[in-house]
Amino acid sequence: MIRRRQTQVFSLAFLDCICCGFGAVILIFVLSVDSNEKVKLQVLVDVNKALAEQAAALTKLKVSKEDLEKSNARITTLVTDARLRNDSVHALIDELEKGLQREKRGQEALLVDIDDLKKEIAARQKKPDYEMVLPDVKPAPVGLPVGNNYIAFVIDTSGSMRDPNNGGLWPIAIRTIEAVLDVYPNVDGIQLLDGDGRFVLGRRGTGSGGWLPDNRDTRDSIRRILRRYDQDTVSNPVPGIYNAMRFLYDKDNPKMRMGIFVFGDEFNSSDSADVVMRRLEELNPADENGSRRVTINAVGFPTTIRYQFSMGNTGLRFANLMRTVCYLHGGAFIALQDL
Repeated sequence: MIRRRQTQVFSLAFLDCICCGFGAVILIFVLSVDSNEKVKLQVLVDVNKALAEQAAALTKLKVSKEDLEKSNARITTLVTDARLRNDSVHALIDELEKGLQREKRGQEALLVDIDDLKKEIAARQKKPDYEMVLPDVKPAPVGLPVGNNYIAFVIDTSGSMRDPNNGGLWPIAIRTIEAVLDVYPNVDGIQLLDGDGRFVLGRRGTGSGGWLPDNRDTRDSIRRILRRYDQDTVSNPVPGIYNAMRFLYDKDNPKMRMGIFVFGDEFNSSDSADVVMRRLEELNPADENGSRRVTINAVGFPTTIRYQFSMGNTGLRFANLMRTVCYLHGGAFIALQDL
């Protein structure tokens, strides 16, 4: 019987091969790990570099965005300003057109008045059929009527009523006021207001108590204050007329015949003439006979002719308003030709 040798699966040679294989695998793993680390480090460096570039680009974009927003804000402001200027220009054009229309209507009214005056002059130049002897009566200054025992002066003391050489009231204005004073040698009361309605010399009360006594001291004070009064007013004497009526007329004094004398050159107010006429009608209504308790007279100075480019049509408004007011309230309006 043949004896067979047993086969050993795990021999020493097999173990050597297995160990060599494991060693080779470990060597390959070690080598591959070192190479991957280098690749990872390079990738990380590239990623960081790319992130830095992106951060710089984002910073630039942010700055550009802020600059763009500032530019848009400036453009929006410029557009808004341009629209406002455009609206202002259109409003100014509309106002100029309205002013031209008012000027045209005023010129037409003046032409009508001139025609009426021509007709009146022509009628007066006709030789009368009879001769009438007039009594020797001292004429009133610049044609203003007299007959009041209480007189209040309302004086526009704005810049246009002042001599630019010295800042005082025009000498012709002071002389005209003094001429009116001289025609009233004896009255029961005198007062002086500026165009804004301030009582220049003060007052003691209202009604009959608001008047200053008519004596030499009062008249001298009026003459002095006219030469040095430096309080400017708006070129609108209407507030002075209102205050004179509200604070000086005494309805309980049956002997009071009050007269207001207005000295000015402009009516520079947003109120229309109709508004002023309605308010004066409330303050000074006519009785059943058409008579009023206060008479209003006015003298207009030609400053708007001399300075027509800076004053527009305010002088024409003053003349038209005062002419109507004086006619309705029993007085007279006189327009002086020279300063």
